[in-house]
Amino acid sequence: MGNGQGLEHHRSDAFSPLNQYVLGVQEKISASAAAVYVLHRGTVVNEWYSGTHGFSPGSRLVGADSQFNVASVRKTYLGFAVSLAIYEGRIGSLDDPVSAYMADPGGALLAGTTIRHLLTHTHGLASPQKRIFPPGADWTYNNVGVNLLIRMIGEVFGKPLAQLLNEKVFRPGGFTETGWRKHKTDGLVWLNEAYSGEEGTDVNMFVSARELAYWGQLHLSKGIWNGMQLVPRPVWEQTAEIISPEGLGDSLPRNGFFWFVQDRPRSLTELGHELPAGSYQSLGRTGCACLVIPEKEAVAVRMYNQTGPNSGGYSYLDDIRTFGNTVYACLNVIGLQADRSP
Repeated sequence: MGNGQGLEHHRSDAFSPLNQYVLGVQEKISASAAAVYVLHRGTVVNEWYSGTHGFSPGSRLVGADSQFNVASVRKTYLGFAVSLAIYEGRIGSLDDPVSAYMADPGGALLAGTTIRHLLTHTHGLASPQKRIFPPGADWTYNNVGVNLLIRMIGEVFGKPLAQLLNEKVFRPGGFTETGWRKHKTDGLVWLNEAYSGEEGTDVNMFVSARELAYWGQLHLSKGIWNGMQLVPRPVWEQTAEIISPEGLGDSLPRNGFFWFVQDRPRSLTELGHELPAGSYQSLGRTGCACLVIPEKEAVAVRMYNQTGPNSGGYSYLDDIRTFGNTVYACLNVIGLQADRSP
């Protein structure tokens, strides 16, 4: 797509620590490809690419149009669809039982499970046939709730998730580097996986670094894009509000519509402890992440193509927190630079 909001491209030495950090992690996790993209007040203040689409000889260099498999970051697109369904009255409320919208695959297993529980990983389902804790009593990250919501969205809208997003966001917004991809093409940072389709049910969403940043910017601007309201403002407003059930343990993360949301530092959260309240983020197993910091009017994206297990001594929690803290520190530097300019 074009630069959706007349975004100007600037490079700043202030972000050298961030780019160097991302490069170091690229080596630790044995990723062939990496990218960083930072927006500040609608301006591109840092754009950086490293490596190639794969390790084989002749692999394409990573560039602005390289599309990465964002893995679990795709859940924020599903969260948007749930928010839209609530806004349009297709879903009554967050506290509606899941069984009101679909047949219970496990008999009475979904009893007491609400849409809020699915969105915040507090549903307690280890599989569609097994429950490990009562709904709302604890927090465990898995894809059971995700898959149920994908099914639900298909039923309440009468169309697949990918088609819905194409109609509501991607086509109107001019997003051409975002979508579910089944077949390898030159622009994809391919993972050598087989996918079942392109309807939004599989883990095969590919996005360029800049369009993932634009996705964060849409949330930050509450849907304003190219000077128009792209989907009503209330749909965007609630996606990054904390909706986790009350009474969760202090160490457990707090979530919005699949975003991790900062209220205060918590020991199991993926958000850097230096990030201000109201910041929100999503991370995928490939290493891709989208971080929104409303206090700074900023969006930061990093991309990788990790496929192997984490190496010894590497902690993904320490890594993603350091990423967020480093982004915040760099933004503080450009704020100081702006204050000192004549």
